[in-house]
Amino acid sequence: MKAYINPAVFRLTILSILLLIIGSGCSSTRGLKKDQVIVRKITIHGIDKEFAEAAVNYVDKEQQPNNWLNLQFYYTFSKNGKRNFGEAPSILDSNLVEFSRFQIEKYIQNRGYLKAKVKDSIVVKKQKAELVFTAHEGPMFRIRKVTDSIADKNIKNLYNANRNKISHISPGARFDTDSLAHDRDELYALMKRNGYFDFYRQYISFDYDSTFNSSVVDVKMNIDNPAGKKEHPVYTINNTLITISRSNGRTPGKADTLQVDSQFRFVDFSGRFKPRVVKDYTFQRKGDLYNADNQTLTTTRLSELSVFRNVPNPTYEKLPDSSNRLNTKIDIVPLKKMSDRVEGEVLFSGGRFGYNVGTTFTNRNLFKQAAILQVKLNWSILFDNGHSIQNQELRAGVSLIYPRILTPFDFPLLGKFGVPHTTFSSNYSLFYQKDLVRRESFINSISYDFFETGRKQHTITPISIEFSRGILDPAARDTFIKQNRLSYVKLIGRTTFTTGSQYTFQYNALELNSYKSFTYFRGSLDIGGNFLSLASSVFNTSRDADNERKMFGYTFSQYAKTELDLRIYKSLGDERQFIFRINPGIGIPYGNSNQLIFEKNFYTGGANDIRAWLPRTLGPGQFNRGTFYGNDYNTRAGLQYLDQFGEIKIIGNAEYRYTLANNLWGAKLKGALFMDAGNVWRLGKKAENPDGEFRFDNLLQSTAVGIGTGLRFDLGFFIFRLDAAFKFKDPQFNGSDQWVLIKHFGELFNDGPFKKAYYQNNATAKDSNGNVTKGDSYNFMQLNFGVGLPF
Repeated sequence: MKAYINPAVFRLTILSILLLIIGSGCSSTRGLKKDQVIVRKITIHGIDKEFAEAAVNYVDKEQQPNNWLNLQFYYTFSKNGKRNFGEAPSILDSNLVEFSRFQIEKYIQNRGYLKAKVKDSIVVKKQKAELVFTAHEGPMFRIRKVTDSIADKNIKNLYNANRNKISHISPGARFDTDSLAHDRDELYALMKRNGYFDFYRQYISFDYDSTFNSSVVDVKMNIDNPAGKKEHPVYTINNTLITISRSNGRTPGKADTLQVDSQFRFVDFSGRFKPRVVKDYTFQRKGDLYNADNQTLTTTRLSELSVFRNVPNPTYEKLPDSSNRLNTKIDIVPLKKMSDRVEGEVLFSGGRFGYNVGTTFTNRNLFKQAAILQVKLNWSILFDNGHSIQNQELRAGVSLIYPRILTPFDFPLLGKFGVPHTTFSSNYSLFYQKDLVRRESFINSISYDFFETGRKQHTITPISIEFSRGILDPAARDTFIKQNRLSYVKLIGRTTFTTGSQYTFQYNALELNSYKSFTYFRGSLDIGGNFLSLASSVFNTSRDADNERKMFGYTFSQYAKTELDLRIYKSLGDERQFIFRINPGIGIPYGNSNQLIFEKNFYTGGANDIRAWLPRTLGPGQFNRGTFYGNDYNTRAGLQYLDQFGEIKIIGNAEYRYTLANNLWGAKLKGALFMDAGNVWRLGKKAENPDGEFRFDNLLQSTAVGIGTGLRFDLGFFIFRLDAAFKFKDPQFNGSDQWVLIKHFGELFNDGPFKKAYYQNNATAKDSNGNVTKGDSYNFMQLNFGVGLPF
């Protein structure tokens, strides 16, 4: 498969779209009738800074100023409102302005300014309106005294024991109706966690007296008993009936009812599940107090098994006697057993382009135990400037995932904060790089993952066995040996294997893809070869020509590798977010190895880290191929596509995300501005990578920087992404020459002296007269297409 995107055509397409909007007029009033006025600004005076920003949200939605781009899309494409595209103009409506004034006034009063008043005014100029709301807050009221009246002594004792944990109301605090609502909700939840199945919010009320001239309020909380009763009843769990329908939600015909134990009865119309699949994650046991949290927990965990399409909350039925017991019903609709998902990404850089496509086949319920079988196939390919294959990789993997911890000894379920998993996996990779190497690797592992809390996740791989083999192109091998680049021969042209163990810790993964402010962390440790080293010493196994021990006839690798990923997400409101990310890593060979194997090294560039460079083309450090090979264009041509790697990696990203249009062909159009920085480095000086070693005194000089912008088409169930990244600082050069975008901005989309000199200095072919006929071109811009966010 071959394809080519002409950069000039691409630029013309983008410019045409922009000109279509600009050419049709950029005025925010161009689509209005003569008697219409558009709201373009909201100003609020006189409100405490603590509440001023939130007060704007109480202006009616139809009177909020439009996003300029959304409005231009509407004017350009919506055909007078006949199509739902973009955002219709916010037309001034005096009735909605008055409603907004009332809402702001009520909001301030609920924040403790009980005597607050708000006035509104409208300033119109050239069919554009500014809404001005002026508040007179008056005194802030504080709580003087808090009392309660609770008729049920058991509830009173329960409340007193938990009051400090749940209450926001205290003497001296600001009187705030939100605090009253908070206490009401917390108290209601407390009752529902302690057996009070029949307890309703309406039993809780607040009386408050604010008639004092000294701006204070007395608050009294009341909890009433049910009509005609001296106390609220407390309920316990009795029997549980689990019913699983077919995938279409129907329950036709008859199904056997299986009495699992004294509590559980199981009816499966699909015939696909064993009782323990649901029983293990039903957190309600016979004789326990009714607890709404366990009800929610049951629903959540069953949903997380990824085998059920619909898991509603369990329902309860009171026994007709006076025992205050509840029978539970859990009705579940399963997903279809088989599914397939296809995904991919495309990248462009000048004449080079590539794509990555994959498919995942899933069997969701193997062995009737909600075990998931996944078969993944992935093919990635990159074409060079001549549109022939530069490199390609085929990956195939099989994983069997059990929703529990499987070990030879008893292990707790660990399902309170998330479904634990045991994963058996086998993965095969076949990699080809033009005129260089053919590599294959085979990895088998067993992993366990579980949640310590809702935010802390652990993944342990006690055993991973990896076998890899590389076959160098004979010409490339001769070139490596001729240049004394023997470490490359060992890196990519040898057969080796290792056994290892890995551990990964994640914090706050559940918040990813949200717009909250939070911190995400992921840390991993990978250690390999120690067991083989011990065994080879005990059995005194043979050594190879490099004095490295062998097991089963092959040398083995010994190493330690760690990588960290720290991200800080800052919400800026209205689906706007700033993200800062730092991603360092280091791998150290030791013992039986003097360098890492190919798969354990770090590489950078590509759609998810430093986006201005193609994958595996950046670094290491300040290594410059052009100056390293000098006039030896034949060697440069033979090693043109050699991956750049390092034992040390430091990546930093900063990205601002925002919404451009709320409705673009049924999707949200979002934008991003980003800066990527970092590189990979070698551990110590290496002859084959001069200036590629890591040094603290050269860290900034050897760091690459890329900047760019992107579009994200958010369809809800997935995000389609397009990023345009530009090389800003290129560490292969020295001094001020590194700032390529500033120094050579005029050559961003055109050829000039800099690009021509780079092409000459990186020649890969010359004619008989010594004229360059082929060489590496310098590309400022890198396009990346993909699915999902980069991080």
